Amino acid sequence: MAASELYTKFARVWIPDPEEVWKSAELLKDYKPGDKVLQLRLEGGKDLEYRLDSKTKELPHLRNPDILVGENDLTALSYLHEPAVLHNLRVRFIDSKLIYTYCGIVLVAINPYEQLPIYGEDIINAYSGQNMGDMDPHIFAVAEEAYKQMARDERNQSIIVSGESGAGKTVSAKYAMRYFATVSGSASEANVEEKVLASNPIMESIGNAKTTRNDNSSRFGKYIEIGFDKRYRIIGANMRTYLLEKSRVVFQAEEERNYHIFYQLCASAKLPEFKMLRLGNADFFHYTKQGGSPIIEGIDDAKEMMHTRQACTLLGINESYQMGIFRILAGILHLGNVGFTSRDSDSCSVPPKHEPLSIFCELMGVEYEEMSHWLCHRKLATATETYIKPISKLQATNARDALAKHIYAKLFNWIVDHVNQALHSAVKQHSFIGVLDIYGFETFEINSFEQFCINYANEKLQQQFNMHVFKLEQEEYMKEQIPWTLIDFYDNQPCINLIEAKLGILDLLDEECKMPKGSDDTWAQKLYNTHLNKCALFEKPRMSNKAFIIQHFADKVEYQCEGFLEKNKDTVFEDQIKVLKSSKFKMLPELFQDDEKVISPSSATPSGRTPLSRTPIKPTKVKPGQSTKEHKKTVGHQFRNSLHLLMETLNATTPHYVRCIKPNDFKFPFTFDEKRAVQQLRACGVLETIRISAAGFPSRWTYQEFFSRYRVLMKQRDVLSDRKQTCKNVLEKLILDKDKYQFGKTKIFFRAGQVAYLEKIRADKLRAACIRIQKTIRGWLLRKKYLRMKKAAITIQRYVRGYQARCYAKFLRRTNAATVIQKYWRMYVVRKRYQTRRAATIILQSHLRGYMARNRFRKILREHKAIIIQKHVRSWLARLHYKRCLKAIVYLQCCFRRMMAKRELKKLKIEARSVERYKKLHIGMENKIMQLQRKVDEQNKDYKCLLEKLTTLEGTYNSETEKLRNDLDRLHLSEEEAKIATSKVLSLQEEITKLRKDLDRTRSEKKTIEEKADKYKQETELLVSNLKEENTLLKKEKETLNHLISEQAKEITETMEKKLIEETKQLELDLNDERLRYQNLLNEFSRLEERYDDLKEEMTLMVHVPKPGHRRTDSTHSSNESEYTFSSEITETEDIPFRMEEPSEKKAPLDMSLFLKLQKRVTELELEKQSMQDELDRKEEQLLRSKAKEEERPQIRGAELEYESLKRQELESENKKLKNELNELRKALSEKGAPEVTAPGAPAYRVLMEQLTSVSEELDVRKEEVLILRSQLVSQKEAIQPKNTMTDSTILLEDVQKMKDKGEIAQAYIGLKETNRSFPMDCHELNEDEELWLVYEGLKQANRLLESQLQSQKKSHDNETEALRGEIQSLKEENNRQQQLLAQNLQLPPEARIEASLQHEITRLTNENLDLMEQLEKQDKTVRKLKKQLKVFAKKIGELEVGQMENISPGQIIDEPIRPVNIPRKEKDFQGMLEYKKDDEQKLVKNLILDLKPRGVAVNLIPGLPAYILFMCVRHADYLNDDQKVRSLLTSTINSIKKVLKKRGDDFETVSFWLSNTCRFLHCLKQYSGEEGFMKHNTPRQNEHCLTNFDLAEYRQVLSDLAIQIYQQLVRVLENILQPMIVSGMLEHETIQGVSGVKPTGLRKRTSSIADEGTYTLDSILRQLNSFHSVMCQHGMDPELIKQVVKQMFYIVGAITLNNLLLRKDMCSWSKGMQIRYNVSQLEEWLRDKNLMNSGAKETLEPLIQAAQLLQVKKKTDEDAEAICSMCNALTTAQIVKVLNLYTPVNEFEERVSVSFIRTIQMRLRDRKDSPQLLMDAKHIFPVTFPFNPSSLALETIQIPTSLGLGFIARV
Repeated sequence: MAASELYTKFARVWIPDPEEVWKSAELLKDYKPGDKVLQLRLEGGKDLEYRLDSKTKELPHLRNPDILVGENDLTALSYLHEPAVLHNLRVRFIDSKLIYTYCGIVLVAINPYEQLPIYGEDIINAYSGQNMGDMDPHIFAVAEEAYKQMARDERNQSIIVSGESGAGKTVSAKYAMRYFATVSGSASEANVEEKVLASNPIMESIGNAKTTRNDNSSRFGKYIEIGFDKRYRIIGANMRTYLLEKSRVVFQAEEERNYHIFYQLCASAKLPEFKMLRLGNADFFHYTKQGGSPIIEGIDDAKEMMHTRQACTLLGINESYQMGIFRILAGILHLGNVGFTSRDSDSCSVPPKHEPLSIFCELMGVEYEEMSHWLCHRKLATATETYIKPISKLQATNARDALAKHIYAKLFNWIVDHVNQALHSAVKQHSFIGVLDIYGFETFEINSFEQFCINYANEKLQQQFNMHVFKLEQEEYMKEQIPWTLIDFYDNQPCINLIEAKLGILDLLDEECKMPKGSDDTWAQKLYNTHLNKCALFEKPRMSNKAFIIQHFADKVEYQCEGFLEKNKDTVFEDQIKVLKSSKFKMLPELFQDDEKVISPSSATPSGRTPLSRTPIKPTKVKPGQSTKEHKKTVGHQFRNSLHLLMETLNATTPHYVRCIKPNDFKFPFTFDEKRAVQQLRACGVLETIRISAAGFPSRWTYQEFFSRYRVLMKQRDVLSDRKQTCKNVLEKLILDKDKYQFGKTKIFFRAGQVAYLEKIRADKLRAACIRIQKTIRGWLLRKKYLRMKKAAITIQRYVRGYQARCYAKFLRRTNAATVIQKYWRMYVVRKRYQTRRAATIILQSHLRGYMARNRFRKILREHKAIIIQKHVRSWLARLHYKRCLKAIVYLQCCFRRMMAKRELKKLKIEARSVERYKKLHIGMENKIMQLQRKVDEQNKDYKCLLEKLTTLEGTYNSETEKLRNDLDRLHLSEEEAKIATSKVLSLQEEITKLRKDLDRTRSEKKTIEEKADKYKQETELLVSNLKEENTLLKKEKETLNHLISEQAKEITETMEKKLIEETKQLELDLNDERLRYQNLLNEFSRLEERYDDLKEEMTLMVHVPKPGHRRTDSTHSSNESEYTFSSEITETEDIPFRMEEPSEKKAPLDMSLFLKLQKRVTELELEKQSMQDELDRKEEQLLRSKAKEEERPQIRGAELEYESLKRQELESENKKLKNELNELRKALSEKGAPEVTAPGAPAYRVLMEQLTSVSEELDVRKEEVLILRSQLVSQKEAIQPKNTMTDSTILLEDVQKMKDKGEIAQAYIGLKETNRSFPMDCHELNEDEELWLVYEGLKQANRLLESQLQSQKKSHDNETEALRGEIQSLKEENNRQQQLLAQNLQLPPEARIEASLQHEITRLTNENLDLMEQLEKQDKTVRKLKKQLKVFAKKIGELEVGQMENISPGQIIDEPIRPVNIPRKEKDFQGMLEYKKDDEQKLVKNLILDLKPRGVAVNLIPGLPAYILFMCVRHADYLNDDQKVRSLLTSTINSIKKVLKKRGDDFETVSFWLSNTCRFLHCLKQYSGEEGFMKHNTPRQNEHCLTNFDLAEYRQVLSDLAIQIYQQLVRVLENILQPMIVSGMLEHETIQGVSGVKPTGLRKRTSSIADEGTYTLDSILRQLNSFHSVMCQHGMDPELIKQVVKQMFYIVGAITLNNLLLRKDMCSWSKGMQIRYNVSQLEEWLRDKNLMNSGAKETLEPLIQAAQLLQVKKKTDEDAEAICSMCNALTTAQIVKVLNLYTPVNEFEERVSVSFIRTIQMRLRDRKDSPQLLMDAKHIFPVTFPFNPSSLALETIQIPTSLGLGFIARV
């Protein structure tokens, strides 16, 4: 289709912008051909009219679809142009924090100005072995591609790193070298890779400096060749340097520094070894203070100096040379401080005794006078004479600076040469990878000779780059067999010719330098005359006659001619150099030795280096005279030659390009300046790559990928079985212009923009489908909503109508009820009013009548009262005197009581102030109240008595009054009596008044006392209430405290439980870590052991077979053999490697790092040897103690010897008797040779039968006696206590004596003789030798019996001793615990102490009670057992006694009926042992281990059969008590297993088979060791098969270590098998077809996600897992061990899958998350089918599961962020952020994760403490354990198949 058809409404385009370079806009209406204006809307919402160019009619660049933005490869973009490239880089750098991007064959690296965790060893391992397009862009991917191509194509490689200063070139080159060093390793133990990396600190210190653009800018270019051998391991390196900026030594611009080494020296000036250099602060020296920025933030120069010195030491530059370097550098600094004083305008001089010059001369070892003279003078030579001319101050200063630059350049060359010598290898180099770190294209405001050389070099590199890109592009077209036309690309050969051709710029410059009066101006004129108007690339500035312009590939650059000649000559006065050459300092003349050599163009020495400067240096006015031979070649000529050499090297290699971009000039992290980025993209050739790609067919799809992506555009009838034809048919319909695409053999090629068009059609089709789906779903939803609303409306209507009916009925009921209520209410109101009135009338009547009655009553009462008053007054006058006296007495009493009460009150107040008083008052308050009540009662009684007395007095008073009346009546007649009576009346009235006053006062006092009493009572009650409240509060506080104590106790308990759980988990983790460390050490030991074997074999081959090209065979020797034998064997085997290593030590020089490693290893081995020696001493002491104990019992041994001699004598006599009888029988038979002699009934026949009968009867008797003797021995062994058997030897002697007396010994041995015979008795075949052999066998059996008895007694004694020690230890622990409890109890209060002691006593008694009950149960069991044994023995003894009394002759014993029943005999009773001869051991090992095929054994025989056979052989050796045989067999077995694994260690079946058998062998050694812990699950028969003579615990440890090594080898094997399958099966393969679409790919093709033939799928992984599991089950591997293997396999699957997911942007999508979760569910289903869900394998997949969930969850709001943080607890913060940054939508309907959301996640996870490591450690191996798994298989039932070829061993 036409490109203009894509400019439709809503299409997005790029328009130029002066600020942002390019802006995005959207079309508001369709474009029609002929339109001159486009209606656009910017992203900010502003509308814009964009006018098209009237001449070109070019439309603005179209913007790529959003799903293509952020692609790994820029060539994957549909629209390839500058804005698309810039936008893609910006999105990846700013939004996704990705600094690497592919652009075809170029890796674009943007400097982040921040340390990123993407360069660790885990990342290196992740990229190792991967295809370049399968992983995200990375410098490691480029390095891996170069390494892989070197090994695959056997062609040298180059990595060209270029870019501006500060763009990160040096760091990128450094990481590439680190990758090679890590992946390849070194060919020897000389650590060449460490030396290669160590060269970086040295070169950075002498060649890097701080600039305004970069704190660590390389001021030189370098090309490092890293050499590899035939196995592609690093063997050495070589470095070539270019364009050292010498002018920086003497001049630095503002905010810049000199080279780092000077500041490192100044920072280390206080070190003792540097005092002679007389250095100081950097501000003191002229050469280090000009920039004004001597310190770099975050850099410690003193520490960097230490690193530099360490690197020098590692590279073989010794201390003396290092100090020499520092002396020269210090001399340069002091030389810079040398000043000059002017004599006149043409001469100058150095001040006398000038200190800087004195120091310089002292350090350089030259004469002060000579140096000061030649600094101020120069020698001029003419044709006839030579004369010395003084120079001016300015010329002297320039000469001083030139000398400093020259010395530094020579020192730089010397250091580079020595670094190359250290990196040089004596081994022949097979191939190399070169890393070129050189300046990028430069243009400044003032450009001089330095920029000219740099840009010249970049022109050459760009030409080589263009040719390589063009070549690759055309090769791709030819490979796919598609027609192509020649792509037009920019060829910069004319520009190169302008510079380097004949009469070019460099030729004219060299010619001008040779002219006597040549100058910059004359050179400029020559340039104008030669090239102006003749070469289109050469121009002259309008406003200058001292400059010229060159049109480079990147931009036009204007160069200033001033200084070109001087810098090209690089003039240094010859006389100053001669002074330095005559130095006493030996190192200084060495620097100038190469000056006398002529440098050839092909020379690799980096002597031709050009000084670079940011600012031009004015040339001296002095005309240079004739130069010497060493200065004939100019800098430009030297640089051209070295550049040609470099290009030859690069052209002979396969190049790989890394373009470093500087994102901004301010070193801000992750800040992108579009203007600066575009400048660099244009300059570094990235856009040229894009242009070349866009000129052809940039978009390329395989047919399967195209079909998978655009299947939605096809109809069902279009889909054919042939994918290629299907794609052709579809494309012909979709794209009518056939020139827009081409069909190749395997791919479809599209022109630029066609993929975007297809994406647009696909998106439209999907959008239409989405609209249709939405329409249908929305209609269905609305219809469901309508039906739901209709049903709800009907229901509401029904309920409303019912409600209305109920309301009407309620209204009617309420109306009727209201009528009834009104009737009754009216009746009630009327009745109430009537009753009220009636009641009021009655009340009025009653009140009136009452008033009248009361008035009448008052009148009567008043009269009655008057009479009474008269009566009382008259009586009172009579009692007046009495009352006065009485009241006075009462008053006195009241006063006295008041005084006492006040005292008591005061005392009470004092007491009330104390707390104790309150308590007493509280206690005795009731008594006091009762006392007060009693006092009140007494006062009432007194009051009643007084009333009675008053009544009697009134009576007497009345009687006296009557008398007085009578007297008054009688005395009325006389006046005196009347006057006396009157005076008496007055006096009585006065007394009455006084008495009334006294009465009132008494009443007031009484009232006061009552008030005080009430007040006291109230205070008392208040005090009581307060005390009660306090008591209540105290009770509440007590309850609160008790509650708090209980809660605290509960919390403490919970806390302790949590702590216990945490500590338990921590201990488990520590145990696992310790196991892992131990197993890693074993792994390292096995690796070193294999290395030792290889080296020993290589040494053997070098000594014995010195033929070239001979290949090393697999070693069959294992040094581990000596480890498992005694020390004498160890010393013998240890002497061999030392003797063999002597020749190698003579051949190769000593390597310090190797020596240090070996020294460290020797120290570790010495420590191990010491620990083993201590263990051996301890074992020897135990052996000596056991021997001493045995020597304490000599009588026992004597009894045994006597017992054996007695047996031998009786056996001999019995043998003689039998021989005599046999001789008689033979004689009888020989004398009578007739046939009837042997007939039945004949005398001879009868004699023979009688003899045979008697012999058989006697044999039966002897068998019976032997069995009885055995039972007696067993009963005696069980009945005798261990102490008695170990200490008292007389019991055994008595038993032996009794057996002698009874003659039981001979009988027993006759029985043993018969039972040991494996053939029937034949009198004719009996001979003397066989009889003696039988006697010997019987003797051995008796010896073994007694030895076993002695060993059992010894073991019982040891057990009892251990038990006593354990009891002592437990008592000590109990004592300590009691003391601790006692100390704790003493700190408690008395009540708590009593309670604690009672509790402790109860606990102790309970424990003692339980212990006693257990002991009682044990004793009951023992008693019952002994009773049963006693009954059995009693029965046997009774039968024996009866048999001895009744059976006198042997003939009578045959009729005894009990013998055949009690003593049955089996003909074949195997003991589960295998007997073999010592000479057959090698044959046994060979047939059973070395030549055994695991598959045949696993299929046809029982699992673990080799282990059982080996153990049965060990049992027989133990049975024979042959320690040498046991040791030899075990050592041979272990070494043979190692040989097998070394030979066939990559075969899973072999490794699994021997892991299973090793574990089974280990379990057998444990099961039959005789230790109680391993005998719990044994049958009685298996317990009889336990080892009796040897303790093989040490060999169990050796076998356990061997099993660990085999397990680790098994893990490595299955990892190697699974690793190629995991990424393809778990990530790339579409298990659910059609879920994930394929996105467009670039030149760096990723692995196809389509399951092509040969591609691994998830089913491949499951089949492999089934294979592993079935093999392990067939080999009889322990179930627990299988679980551990499965857990390790699943961890490998999860780790590798997650690591690849984190490093692949194309895999981080929603659909891929669904695929991963489905794949994980299939793995879980496999675990369920195999019953392995409890193996812990599922937990190892948890990080992968959470990563898949993270890809699928919603990622927008804060709630989503919270959910993600809580969900992803198995992922680290770095992993979560990485997945979110990499998340890429596959379709337009998905949305990207916003930057703000990622920041939110980071903020929420900032407190999480987890590892900063990004990738999981895929090489991690969980520590393995081997739980004891006893076998139920009986050893005696095992049959040995003939297929094993073990016919030489016999079952016993």
